[in-house]
Amino acid sequence: MTRLEFVPVTSKTWPDFETLFERPGSPNFCWCMSWRDLPDRQSAGSADKKKAMAAIVAAGTPVGIIARSGSEVVGWCSVAPRESFRKLSADQDDIEKGIWSIVCFFVVRSRRNSGIGAALLDAAIDHAFKSGASAIEAYPVDPRSPSFRFMGFKPMFDTRGFRATGMAGSRRNVMRLDG
Repeated sequence: MTRLEFVPVTSKTWPDFETLFERPGSPNFCWCMSWRDLPDRQSAGSADKKKAMAAIVAAGTPVGIIARSGSEVVGWCSVAPRESFRKLSADQDDIEKGIWSIVCFFVVRSRRNSGIGAALLDAAIDHAFKSGASAIEAYPVDPRSPSFRFMGFKPMFDTRGFRATGMAGSRRNVMRLDG
């Protein structure tokens, strides 16, 4: 695997995030707004979602990290304070503070299966704890799952010490890593 650099998405790094999400094959249909509050969610188009994400970033709210290989942006992980997302599981305890959530990964097609996803997870864990997280929750699926694969796979989280705490729906595992 090539050397990677991981940086948070901020107003300064927004152009890199935008470049990544505007590449062919990117998740530009969602702009990583699936788990964030968005008025008119059902009718919002890609441009609406991009505008909403840009506003969140401009407000200084953490949204995640990007991976760079040299000057090329090759991946993304949505890692942010849990309260910046809609409810992620029915059993979620919103009284508990300091929880960060990992809800999404994207690696450019030409770089998949090269270890970037695992490296993004390690960098996301590091970023969350350095940013003050007391614990991190994630919602990965089993490798055979037909949906929600963008949320990562359970074995990757098992390897890093996350423990299963329940289910969110029928496919997403709720997993936690305490600081």
